[in-house]
Amino acid sequence: MAQARKIATYILIVFVLYTIINSPARAAELVQVGFEGISDAAKGIGDFMTELVK
Repeated sequence: MAQARKIATYILIVFVLYTIINSPARAAELVQVGFEGISDAAKGIGDFMTELVK
């Protein structure tokens, strides 16, 4: 199982590097979308906690 995880990690790293080298603009867009999703999720949790305390 540990060997499969190591192989999957290497494949993911190779894919990320390939994407960045092949299409840096697209890679930047994907990172931006990811961070926007994390930001929206954090804002939603904050709003929930605020309403919970009221």
